[in-house]
Amino acid sequence: MTNNQIYSINGPVVTVKNATVFQMLEMVYVGKQKLLGEVISISKEKTTIQVYEDTTGLIPGEPVYATGEPISALLGPGLLTNIFDGIERPLKDIAAKEGIYIPIGSDVESLDRHQAWDVKLSVKKGDHIKFGDVYATIQETKMIEHRLMVPQGFDGKVVDVKKDGSYKLYDSIVKTEDMYGNIHELNLCQKWPIKTPRPVKRRLSLSKPLISGQRVIDTLFPIAKGGTAAVPGGFGTGKTMMQHQFAKWCDADIIVYVGCGERGNEMTQVLEEFSELIDPRTNKPLLERTVLIANTSNMPVAAREASIYTGVAIAEYYRDMGYHVAVMADSTSRWAEALREISGRLEEMPAEEGFPAYLPSRISQFYERAGYMETLNKREGSVTIIGAVSPQGADFSEPVTQNTKRFVRSFWALDKQLAYARHYAAINWNTSYSEYVLDLSKWYDQNVGSSFLQNRKGIMALLAEENKLLEIVKLIGADVLPDDQKLVIEIGKVIRQGYLQQNAFHKDDTYVPLEKQNHMMEVILYLYQKAKNFVDEGKSLNLLTETGIFDQVIKMKYDVPNDQLEMFDQYFKNIDKIIKRIK
Repeated sequence: MTNNQIYSINGPVVTVKNATVFQMLEMVYVGKQKLLGEVISISKEKTTIQVYEDTTGLIPGEPVYATGEPISALLGPGLLTNIFDGIERPLKDIAAKEGIYIPIGSDVESLDRHQAWDVKLSVKKGDHIKFGDVYATIQETKMIEHRLMVPQGFDGKVVDVKKDGSYKLYDSIVKTEDMYGNIHELNLCQKWPIKTPRPVKRRLSLSKPLISGQRVIDTLFPIAKGGTAAVPGGFGTGKTMMQHQFAKWCDADIIVYVGCGERGNEMTQVLEEFSELIDPRTNKPLLERTVLIANTSNMPVAAREASIYTGVAIAEYYRDMGYHVAVMADSTSRWAEALREISGRLEEMPAEEGFPAYLPSRISQFYERAGYMETLNKREGSVTIIGAVSPQGADFSEPVTQNTKRFVRSFWALDKQLAYARHYAAINWNTSYSEYVLDLSKWYDQNVGSSFLQNRKGIMALLAEENKLLEIVKLIGADVLPDDQKLVIEIGKVIRQGYLQQNAFHKDDTYVPLEKQNHMMEVILYLYQKAKNFVDEGKSLNLLTETGIFDQVIKMKYDVPNDQLEMFDQYFKNIDKIIKRIK
């Protein structure tokens, strides 16, 4: 029995008086039901603990048990296809064992210790292995090979190796001897503190794009593998839908989706849809390369903070195997609200809008765990973090959006008016940006062609010019504009409707390869140049618009299949033919 007893309870914040056994950020068990908690403050008089479960029914005087370990994630085969809560408890197993509501103090293990896995050993007796080395592999799903890596603190000579075969999670398959003669056993899993980044050999430059097949992202506002992006938007602008589309089509090997503080019915929809999505690359369920972490708005508020770190710890684990992982955090605003609530209960001095003063540093610590790395086992892997932000009233000047903006290099601002006009993805091209274009320029030149970035520059220039002209049109109307400026507005409409707007339900438009994107830009810019020459010769723009050529170019996204790009040649010929006919 412990002498450390609860002194006070304030929601998820519990204090213990005159305790000397606890360490900062130590995992503890609180109360008779052993609720999971973490030490967040220590003084001579009291220790403060935040509890990751519902504290209803907890009373002063109940014991608090120290563990001597930080909050950690259990990492091993079985993570993929699974659905966890914010502190890595498997929701399917809890539902099967204890019903649809998670009971407090639930001790269901994160991974199934009874499931047998076919293991292939990749070390032999006499080998010297150290932290990060791969000692065995498991075919976790049909698409992903799980590579078992030596945990931290293990460094020695292999003295015993089991044969290839079927083993369970905690079965010993390798024995090592360290320099002091101590024997250590390796099994199929390891633990890692979720708030500690996993070490790597070195960071590499971000020079390869994470291709999503979404034109507005790939062309205008690209993100690199190992990069960071924020998706801010008000209610109903399509943040979750956009992350679904990105998760389905981006060329990451593994998706970690963290639903952090979202509405329960929306999270249910996410889980159901992810279960039904078919991976276009393999025709297998997308869930086979996905880890889902569901922490709904009615779950304990402190667990929201943990859910973000649990997700990124799992992502780093697969990165160290040599995979490219995309983390979708939806939404970091709810995470920040959890920080604010805990901070309020701790009676800390509030900063802007009541958020704690350390909000910027917490946001930066999260996004800094992204990167393209050379791992300790000399593989290359990356973690890309895409965080949705839900500013109240779509006010991008609020603290979470502004502080996120400081630490990400792609900013995809979702626009309410575009969403209400059924323009998806509803990314506002005037307020969004990407700082990765220069880093990726060499890759684009080598893999798509030197014309790609030049065409992008032309498209961006036209959109910027159109935006200026539309401001004038609001004041004085379009009729007073000369034909060359009317042409810019007409081409702007072609770019907006024919290029930036995308139909997720159309077989050729839901995902568009970069080569097709480049051809589409070439056709639009060719039409603009030919029409400009036509207008500069003193001819009326109306003659050209009446031919229907602008509408024809808008529809090319549907009319040209992704595997028949030679059809674009016909568009150049049609433009020449029409202009020649009406001259």
